Amino acid sequence: MASIAELEALVAARRAALGDGHADTLSAMLDLAEALWAEGRLSRARPLEEAVVTGRRALLGAAHPDTLKALGKLATTVGQLGDLDAARRMQEEVAAGMAAVHSPEGRDTLRARNNLVGTLAALGDWEAAQVLLDATIASLIQIFGDDDADTLTALGNRAALLWQAGDRDEAYAVQEHVAAALRRTRGADDITTRNAEAVLEAMGHEALGSF
Repeated sequence: MASIAELEALVAARRAALGDGHADTLSAMLDLAEALWAEGRLSRARPLEEAVVTGRRALLGAAHPDTLKALGKLATTVGQLGDLDAARRMQEEVAAGMAAVHSPEGRDTLRARNNLVGTLAALGDWEAAQVLLDATIASLIQIFGDDDADTLTALGNRAALLWQAGDRDEAYAVQEHVAAALRRTRGADDITTRNAEAVLEAMGHEALGSF
């Protein structure tokens, strides 16, 4: 993967040769933003992502899937930086837009709704988060199956919501199911499996510590 310095040079070169709004410039800017994100430099990534959203809206239109995906990335960054209300508005726009483009049951639509669940929960709107998550999981299982990666991600979110709501036995059971399914489908050494098992272990330790 290119270094941040190399990506910055590429962005500068494409801006000079093609202009800020060219598709190749916008792609380079998004690559740079992702590299900054990986280093935890979200405040530097945000203006790049904002520029990509603005550029893609002008170039492709607000309803284009690539514009919506860029908006979803920006929403995640904005939420991580603490502006949850703005993140919610963006994620609602993404979910509605993906539903119009791909259908309400399309994979990208369901992923967008799953992302929105986390923001709703962070805002303390537990009821809305739970209702949306339950509907999302039901659709994922019906369309893609119990062991689909997106289904398991959503189930992991359900475990987290249940845990935060104080239903720790049910949360542990759901997370145990997720970890077992990931071991079966991805293998014990997969990073996603290891992360799920680490969450399960942390739940177990915390539950024991509460007695």
